[in-house]
Amino acid sequence: MRTTVMNADGCSVIRLQGRFDFSSHRDFREATEKAITAEDCRTISVDLGDVDYLDSSALGMLLMLRDKAQAASKSVSLDRCRGAVRQVLDIANFGKLFAIS
Repeated sequence: MRTTVMNADGCSVIRLQGRFDFSSHRDFREATEKAITAEDCRTISVDLGDVDYLDSSALGMLLMLRDKAQAASKSVSLDRCRGAVRQVLDIANFGKLFAIS
């Protein structure tokens, strides 16, 4: 999986590409730390538009991001969710925990 972090206008966007699974945990953790520690960031958007697969460990990583962001008074949204990724998020009831688009 490839990750990029962009900061602009009070929002950090974490863009993920490829398979989001346990092998991605180090890259995802580094990206989330950049987003959470960005001084001007109030919201974090996780762009899942280019993710073609995610598993239960990816769901756990998203929950950890949510907890860390809340501790830092930041909100998290999951954006550009589609196909199988959206279906997994819906089955896991993530719509109750995140803003999903």
